[in-house]
Amino acid sequence: MFVCVYCSSSQKIDRKYLDLARDVGAELARRGHGLVSGGAIVSCMGEVARAVRDGGGHTVGVIPQALVDIEIADTEAGELVITADMRERKGVMDARADAFLVLPGGIGTLEELFEIWTTRVLGLHDRPLVVLDPWGLYEPLRDLVDGMYEQGFTRPNVFDGISWATTVEEALDLLDRPGPPLRPTGEELGE
Repeated sequence: MFVCVYCSSSQKIDRKYLDLARDVGAELARRGHGLVSGGAIVSCMGEVARAVRDGGGHTVGVIPQALVDIEIADTEAGELVITADMRERKGVMDARADAFLVLPGGIGTLEELFEIWTTRVLGLHDRPLVVLDPWGLYEPLRDLVDGMYEQGFTRPNVFDGISWATTVEEALDLLDRPGPPLRPTGEELGE
């Protein structure tokens, strides 16, 4: 299984996030999974990719040409795919992934999370999606989406398309045990 990991490329974050990314990469490799990542060698992206490779796993890095110099491309990746832009990057990452794991990150990570989560809720894919959040960074997001549901802005099944974990082992166990496909009902589609 190839797991797409969305995570930070920021070099200003606390060391605990880098350690988390490294632990994720080591566990992916231990379980025999490959990695699809954003193709940078810095911060969490670099840590998770190096740990997968250190454990004997295969890595696929996907990075737009404009970010090759900015983020320092992961030239050690088993496969390094250089795309024309961010939209193509996300499409390639999505196409190569069997599952999605979201680590703490910034607005780019949130954007990736929302796209995969939305398409899962719409029934456009049934691949597992897990958010690993040991320190509660995403708790306000969960509260926000819960409030959106209460106000009628989201479908009743919005939380069926995503799992939340606080440990690396829990997150990978959830990815290894995908739930039933998520399909919206006619009522949810406005029929």
